[in-house]
Amino acid sequence: MSAATSNVDLADAVPIIRGFAMDGPFAASSGHQGTAMALAPLAHVLYSRVMKYDPSDPHWADRDRFVLSAGHASILQYSMLYLTGHGLELDDLRDFRQFESKTPGHPEAGHTAGVEVTTGPLGQGFGNAVGMAIAERWLRATFGSDAIDHHTWVIASDGDLMEGVSHEAAELAGHLRLGHLTVVFDDNHITIDGETSLARSSSITGRFEAYGWDVVDAGDVGDDLDRLEELLLASKETERPTLIRLRTHVGTPSPEWTDDHSAHGNPFSEEDISRTKEVLGIPDEPFFVPGALVEAYREHAGRRGEEAHDAWSERNEELADDPRWTACWDQAGMPEWTALLPEWELGEELATRKAIQAVLDAVAEDVPGLLTGSADLTGSTGTALPVGGIHGPDHPEGRQFHFGIREHGMGTALVGMAAHGGVLPLGATFFVFLDYMRPPVRLASLSRVKAIFLFTHDSVGVGEDGPTHQPVEHLATLRAVPDLQVLRPADANEVSQAFRVIVEHDGPSVLVLTRQGVKVTTDGSAVERGAGIVVDTEGQPDVVLLGTGSEVSVCVEAAEVLAGDGVDARVVSMPSWERFAAQDAEVQDEILPDDVPVLSVEAAATLGWARWADDSIGIDRFGASAPGAEVLDKLGINVDHVVSRARALLE
Repeated sequence: MSAATSNVDLADAVPIIRGFAMDGPFAASSGHQGTAMALAPLAHVLYSRVMKYDPSDPHWADRDRFVLSAGHASILQYSMLYLTGHGLELDDLRDFRQFESKTPGHPEAGHTAGVEVTTGPLGQGFGNAVGMAIAERWLRATFGSDAIDHHTWVIASDGDLMEGVSHEAAELAGHLRLGHLTVVFDDNHITIDGETSLARSSSITGRFEAYGWDVVDAGDVGDDLDRLEELLLASKETERPTLIRLRTHVGTPSPEWTDDHSAHGNPFSEEDISRTKEVLGIPDEPFFVPGALVEAYREHAGRRGEEAHDAWSERNEELADDPRWTACWDQAGMPEWTALLPEWELGEELATRKAIQAVLDAVAEDVPGLLTGSADLTGSTGTALPVGGIHGPDHPEGRQFHFGIREHGMGTALVGMAAHGGVLPLGATFFVFLDYMRPPVRLASLSRVKAIFLFTHDSVGVGEDGPTHQPVEHLATLRAVPDLQVLRPADANEVSQAFRVIVEHDGPSVLVLTRQGVKVTTDGSAVERGAGIVVDTEGQPDVVLLGTGSEVSVCVEAAEVLAGDGVDARVVSMPSWERFAAQDAEVQDEILPDDVPVLSVEAAATLGWARWADDSIGIDRFGASAPGAEVLDKLGINVDHVVSRARALLE
């Protein structure tokens, strides 16, 4: 520490952080200062005494991960990132919650250096942290503790632990015995509506004990820095995940609003802030901070991880030459891995869910970071890995996961695994159960993490299980999500190429596959550009039959019938709207000429197809319980209907 900062006590940052916690929301005319004020001592201890990180390289592989699951308290994390030198400055705190600022209303990964995951929707960050701990342990088991050995720290609120996803994720973490995970439960007894007793009377600590966590009831020690440090460090020594219950007081030390639920969501007034700063013993001016304190904090707390980082780099020089390590962190395949992708002959028939299993069987060894799992549907979704074995507490190097019947927990874990890095996570379930895991799919897209969501049993072709299990609106809803790559391949060859573009894609992908057998009608080339010609005419076509998934083969048969009547029909497979929309106008016009009518055919809601087609065959109702082929036929997904609608379109 330099002479100018040698006499500075870093603990003096606590009242400054509490001041920022009031000033930021006040400047933004928004609330949520109360939690940040209460947790200022905890944040200070984490960043100055406990966590391993290096602001000069915020993406260092072996850094500790910090997740503010209570994302509404984002001003707390931004204050710490400012003090530790992660690139935020006072002007960024002044711009809290302003358009295009570095300090948005909730933490956003990829937007603000030092933010690991995008949090805010309660419970999501908790589940992400479980995924991060899974990724850390798999990498440690695979490459050794010299390469990877770090901890994941979480601050979770009452709201996080009320949301159902926290139950799923916590039970999974306890089962897997994720010892490098510590969650601090901010038990402030407050929600927006009032006391938590309005809606909850259960025991949080009892629940986590039942899940197999180590539970520490710390009591009312929220301002005791040494005790907080002792508890946090002790949690690193256990072989199970740890929950520390910390009794805090929202809005502390406000003379008026401490322990009042109004301090949670409503901003303090100028007078409230002045009176509280008087109690804190700091000047009554917005965003006050002594320059010497900032310098000392950045010099000591902000650089506390440099030595560990340097030692790690020296110890692991050879890792840069390990192609498997590089492939894992690139979330990619080994060189030439795509040559292993299987191909099928035209005319063969198999369900696309069976094709993905063949793809995984062929390439798993050469995509070393690929970890797959399902929500109790491994065989049904075709997601078993032939290498690595089953992941579990006694086999942490396993690459095959059993997430249990926990779609929401699985989804949040996938996002956390992808955000951690070093792994390429894939999770699978039936398409209709997207409804259980929509939040993590959306957040994966918002934060552009490379997670793979695989859905099978993609239409009313599911059959006898009936409309409860037959997705009709799901494709339309996914296509509405920004920055999400959605692929519904026509056949096995398109499945093979779809997996290739998923691995090459820099962001989240959804792969939607059939239960029923589908005839191979393509060479798979349509996937690259999002759409491609499967059957063409000698000259300009009279009509284009545009299909996705299993309906492409229906279009091929319909084109044959139309040809017999003298109608030239081009068949186009469009496995990905997003990839096709990214092509230039010349490519789009080459495949879908402006002056040729287009009929789309898809066993799903027609919403959105007007973008590409002049008329659409689809299913704008719920399905029915009957054999799958019969349901498809009764609801108009058949050759005769396509032929008649094509003729009507031409007329």
